[in-house]
Amino acid sequence: MSTAVSKFHEEEAIGKTYDLRLARRLLKYLRPYVGSLVPALVLTLVANGLGVLQPKFVQYAIDDGIMKKSLDVLTWIALAFFITKLLQFVVAYFQTVLLETVGQRVMYDLRSELYEKLQRQEVAYFDRNPVGRIMTRLTSDVDALNELFTSGVIELLGDVVVIFAVIFIMLAMDWRLTLVTLVTVPLLFAATGWFRKHARRGYDLVRTRLARINAFLQEHLSGAQTVQIFNREAKSLQQFHQINDDHRQANIDTIFYYAVFFPLVDLISAVGVALIIWYGGYRVMQNTPQHAVLTIGALVAFIQYSQQLFQPIRDISDKYNVLQAAIVASHRIFKTLDLPVRITSPAGPKRSGRARGHIEFRNVWFAYNEDEWVLKDVSFAVEPGQTVALVGHTGSGKTTITNLLMRFYDVQRGSILLDGVDVREWDLKHLRENFAVVLQDVFLFSGTVEGNIRLGREGISGERVQWAAREVHADHFIKRLPEGYKAEVRERGAGLSVGQKQLISFARALAFDPALLILDEATSSIDTETEQLIQQAIERVLRDRTSIVVAHRLSTVQRADLILVLHHGELRESGTHQQLLTRRGLYWRLYKLQYADDSRHDAIGDAPLRERLQFGD
Repeated sequence: MSTAVSKFHEEEAIGKTYDLRLARRLLKYLRPYVGSLVPALVLTLVANGLGVLQPKFVQYAIDDGIMKKSLDVLTWIALAFFITKLLQFVVAYFQTVLLETVGQRVMYDLRSELYEKLQRQEVAYFDRNPVGRIMTRLTSDVDALNELFTSGVIELLGDVVVIFAVIFIMLAMDWRLTLVTLVTVPLLFAATGWFRKHARRGYDLVRTRLARINAFLQEHLSGAQTVQIFNREAKSLQQFHQINDDHRQANIDTIFYYAVFFPLVDLISAVGVALIIWYGGYRVMQNTPQHAVLTIGALVAFIQYSQQLFQPIRDISDKYNVLQAAIVASHRIFKTLDLPVRITSPAGPKRSGRARGHIEFRNVWFAYNEDEWVLKDVSFAVEPGQTVALVGHTGSGKTTITNLLMRFYDVQRGSILLDGVDVREWDLKHLRENFAVVLQDVFLFSGTVEGNIRLGREGISGERVQWAAREVHADHFIKRLPEGYKAEVRERGAGLSVGQKQLISFARALAFDPALLILDEATSSIDTETEQLIQQAIERVLRDRTSIVVAHRLSTVQRADLILVLHHGELRESGTHQQLLTRRGLYWRLYKLQYADDSRHDAIGDAPLRERLQFGD
């Protein structure tokens, strides 16, 4: 339970609703598009100005047309009203186009910056954060900002202008009736303050619950096969019901304030209109043939102006919702953008370019979590062109060594040298360009077979792609695909067998012609016959190239120049296959465990089961 709480601790942190610093940062993304925003603002003011004129048309139509029974006046006023509405339509069209264009461009810039930042994050960041939560940053959080840019700030300014314009016109028409109308305005602001106070926490909770749903769905849909194999559908559904219910409840809590606030605003507006009808009607009844205290047309215009006054105030409250969602989203987005990138190239890298392949670990200590050491004082050296095997039980630190070598993590103590230079002093891009990795769990991208081998590297020709495929014996099954090397690869290589995906991964590694090759349990999912073919191809291609092989199956490491035996994070043995067997230590026990029933290895002698299992103690 504590793990679940800590997992989403970052999401539950609810900070200030509004932060001026966030607003300033948001404006930075608008600056490149000021050329579109200024015309949009002008068009907004024009559209709102045309709207403010319309009650005056009604006033003139009643007082100068209907009351005086002048059809000509009514005709001209009706025509003017129609032209005003037509102009308002045209202006609103161009305003919408400009604002939506700016919003889409800002979203493009934000998503690009976020993706670029996430690509540079160290692997540890993705270990700590669920993919679904990261996806929320790039999707729904950015969408919330789009609404702010397209219908928030500009229209908010337009609403403020309308409020002042309407009050000015009403004062010019009749200041006493205006004061009566404004009596209800403090009530509106009080209701707005109450709404803002109680609703702001709901926004963050809703987005937090949404991030949880995204994270849960990403994890459980990706692992749907495992869920079904172990009959966890009911348990998974129960967990989703709980997370989904939390999201529902957060929305309901927020909806309550909506349900109270907006009808309350309508009620206050109705009270304002009632006051206008009551007091304005009384003033109209005081009219004499010689002097009109307040005309009927003016009274009707006042009612319309009151609605124009209350509507922007109501809209401003609604825009606050947009502002609130945007501020919460921007807080999360900028928190991601402000994350430090801990693993970067040094200001003045000492090495770049292609490596010779000399590797040295000097007293390396490493822990993923503080004081939980995965590697303990590990030291060894690998000469250029050598093939080194890392052997040991699960959790002994084999894969950690390869991750540290490529600087996916940095060591806490000691140093790792490539060609005599600490890997932290290498240019990071060039350092990783020297490596190609074949993993046990192969990841293929959507696209084509050729595209998955080339991975966008322009220097790799189609001929080299096919050569690499032939070397690892992938060519024969690729050519049997409907479109050969142009055959479509679905997400994560769906439709291809595990062995086929691994063969493509081997072809990818060979096509890149790396200085160093890492095989991390790379042949564990391939049948023995295919494995033998791959071993032959690797032996031909890896000449004069440093390679590191991580494997549990000792058949894949017997020909290695050097075998390193790891146990509980310590380097316990090193030597060739024959040397390690002669010592009858950990490596010998592991070898016996794998080949005890194989008659080809009877020379080694049998051993009690207890002794054979001591390696994993």
